[in-house]
Amino acid sequence: MSAVEPNSSALGLRHAPMMFVAPGGVFRRIAETGRYGWLLGTLLLLTTLIGWVTVQTGLIDREVDRQTRTALAELEREQVDLMSRAELSEQMEKIRKSAEFTKLITRGQAVLAAPVLLVASLMLIAAFLFAVVALGGNKPEYPTLMAVCTYSAVVVVLASVLRLAMMLAYRTIEVDTSLGLLVSRSVGDGVPHAILSAVDPFRIWFWILVAVGLTVTGQLSRRAAIITCALFCMIAMAARVVATLGVQAGA
Repeated sequence: MSAVEPNSSALGLRHAPMMFVAPGGVFRRIAETGRYGWLLGTLLLLTTLIGWVTVQTGLIDREVDRQTRTALAELEREQVDLMSRAELSEQMEKIRKSAEFTKLITRGQAVLAAPVLLVASLMLIAAFLFAVVALGGNKPEYPTLMAVCTYSAVVVVLASVLRLAMMLAYRTIEVDTSLGLLVSRSVGDGVPHAILSAVDPFRIWFWILVAVGLTVTGQLSRRAAIITCALFCMIAMAARVVATLGVQAGA
């Protein structure tokens, strides 16, 4: 019987769906084993697959082509009387070459950069939590912290799956799971839209799960875990607001 118990309590991929209904039980197992390798590999594989499917739909090329046609039309309308036909053709060719480069970069981001960004983010968050736990006077365990972040990231990948479904349904890559969807695109620019775009229920869900994990595994007290995760969540939202405003200013 003792030979069966370790297998029955072992942490594995089958416990990932439990994060949606009973995360506390999963985190208690994490406190005992700290295993997360198979799940992390699966999440990276799923993220890569989602990116590959996104590229295969042709929606990236379609969106870039739409932006290119808009840029060409604006150039021809604004510069037709200011440039010679040769100069205008040269500028239009530059825009087309830039569009091809944009397609290549965007495809690479979807397939290669997304999984790298996911694992880098989890490692960075775990490192910051390690420092917080150490400063709080407790003994930090990096494998446990990484396991907490990895299992919590199940909801992040779920959000990616939902966005892919929305892309396929609406035939556009301009989709999001944040509250930015509540703002009409015609009035969507500016600070209000940037703030709403930073409020993503899935990202908030992720930090709630991390707070639960820190508490259950004993890395932080409940109060410290809530304060730490709330602070990190707000910092992440603020960074997203700044990034969104930067993109809008450069557009």
